[in-house]
Amino acid sequence: MAAPKEQIMDVRSVVEAVAAGGDDVEIDTPLYVVESLCMRCGENGTTRLLLTLIPHFRKILLSAFDCPHCGERNNEVEFAGEIQPRGCCYSLRVPLGDKKLLNRTVVKSESATIKIPELDFEIPPEAQRGSLSTIEGILVRAADGLEALQDERKKVDPKMAEAIDQFLIKLRACASGDSSFTFILDDPAGNSFIDNPLAPSPDPSLTITFYERTPEQQAALGYLADPSQLGGQSDEVSSEGINDVPHRLLNEPHGSVGARAGRQAIAQGNSAEMAEALFRYSAPEEVMVFPSTCGACMAKCDCKMFVTNIPYFQEVIVMASSCDACGYRNSELKPGGPISEKGKKITLHVENIKDLSRDVIKSDSAGVEIPELELELTSGTLGGMVTTVEGLITKISESLERIHGFTFGDSLEEDRKSKWLDFRARLDKLLSLKQPWTLIIDDALANSFVAPATDDLKDDKQLTFEEYVRSWEQNEELGLNDMDTTSADVAYSSAADAAPCKSVGD
Repeated sequence: MAAPKEQIMDVRSVVEAVAAGGDDVEIDTPLYVVESLCMRCGENGTTRLLLTLIPHFRKILLSAFDCPHCGERNNEVEFAGEIQPRGCCYSLRVPLGDKKLLNRTVVKSESATIKIPELDFEIPPEAQRGSLSTIEGILVRAADGLEALQDERKKVDPKMAEAIDQFLIKLRACASGDSSFTFILDDPAGNSFIDNPLAPSPDPSLTITFYERTPEQQAALGYLADPSQLGGQSDEVSSEGINDVPHRLLNEPHGSVGARAGRQAIAQGNSAEMAEALFRYSAPEEVMVFPSTCGACMAKCDCKMFVTNIPYFQEVIVMASSCDACGYRNSELKPGGPISEKGKKITLHVENIKDLSRDVIKSDSAGVEIPELELELTSGTLGGMVTTVEGLITKISESLERIHGFTFGDSLEEDRKSKWLDFRARLDKLLSLKQPWTLIIDDALANSFVAPATDDLKDDKQLTFEEYVRSWEQNEELGLNDMDTTSADVAYSSAADAAPCKSVGD
């Protein structure tokens, strides 16, 4: 039986078909073929598009172009899902002669930048668009791209061509493992990834950090720019044109717009759940409201803040904001009062179903450890949160699946895949309480908390709090070694001394 002939569709039909599939619908889309222009010879070639979902990772759009006239071929990977709440930065140290690290799987989105500090080398997002490759493949592709125009450079600028030849020697030495280097993958969209073969255990060669995006990065990802930057353009746009809608949204009074349904996809967080959890202990003394700007679209919004005290813990500050223009919501929990002189280590022995409902406050400086699974998460991995023991385990599972997405896909070897499936099954067993287990939260700033099951903390035999003196390295990481409070101490002392004198004079 003859193979069915591929049907060439128009671009509009493909876009409508791809957009029809929702995030919650299982993706089973066919291969679309679109006639497109070849940028090398000017003839028409074909582009094949496939929307697929990598298990436990991202929805992606694979595209491959082929020109039958000149043989030009290329392929790209674009992310069809949502932009992550925070950007990510992967830093991998590749030692001399370790060729296994060069085979690490790398997912580079179209917004990611690759850097090699030792060579002062940077691959901007537009140089290599979204791709699925290895570290060796990315470096070889970059070297081939630089070498492609060397003949023309030698005719125009021989000195520049000679300098590039010397640089290519160093770059290819890194790609072959003959030189040590640091491979940095920085993606403001948070959709890039470097494989960790040791997962769920930490990789000593790989460092993963998450960060808040800057206004420039927000604008580069397609969010609305700062209103002050748009002020000169608003007069040039027609008041009846569709391009004027963002300006009208920004200029309307806060509270009179309501969330736009078309933009609610970027809404994140749930400040109501956080407030409900905190209200179990005490109500806020006073809710303060002050003007702010939305972290997504830079529109004007209100930020609400209140200070409350939690028994057996300390003073905390809760901040929550909601944007009427785009629907973005954000909530933060910050410790109040002075910095603790000692760190705190909380150990909870989970033995029954009630222990899973204990409230947990985990600060962004706290690490989590589960000895039974040999699982250890460093500080800052999950950020700060207000949750329960069950919620914390669930968030750990979701975070591991998101960061190590390909470890559950069909691209992994069977032995490593079975290792991951076994670990995930053991992680799920923690919530079924088939056997007791231990949760350890180590916070160098003592800003974390686990609620006791009894009225008196001393009567709770399953929960222990241990204070310890921070090491010099911990203080250095927290920025406490270079902190100088002399001026503040003098000011407080002067104010304290002046207060009695004033009262006597009165």
